[in-house]
Amino acid sequence: MKYALMPFLFLFFYSCNTDKKTDQPIDFTEQNEKEITTYISTHGLNAQRSSTGLYYVIDELGTGVQPNANSNVTVAYKGYYTDGSVFDQSDAEGISFGLQQVIKGWTEGIAYFKEGGNGILLVPSHLGYGSFDTRGIPGGSVLVFDVRLIEVN
Repeated sequence: MKYALMPFLFLFFYSCNTDKKTDQPIDFTEQNEKEITTYISTHGLNAQRSSTGLYYVIDELGTGVQPNANSNVTVAYKGYYTDGSVFDQSDAEGISFGLQQVIKGWTEGIAYFKEGGNGILLVPSHLGYGSFDTRGIPGGSVLVFDVRLIEVN
């Protein structure tokens, strides 16, 4: 019986993503870094780390136009957590959006590819949705995206 409360306590403390003394967001940087590097090692990925903390894997660079942070693009993607649970994905035709309208990890990461390119973005929470629960994504979450840049519009 005493162990039955453990999952609830874990969820309670995990979902409370502010420092109760300062009411400031919790900094997940160290935790995210460890989670990402463990994921990379476990999956045998050859990932690069940018100065912002974004990790990316370029499986195929592509041969077309390379976007910049202000481009409109069409991207096919699958988004999941490091445990493999999928939280979002597009269809094969992808979706179109401006790179200023998405999380910072995408604004930076999609610009590493050229049209036709594909790979993986490993996004720490400070480049994703931050410390707070957002649209069903728990605060502090590392997000993994399989991406294919279809077109720079």
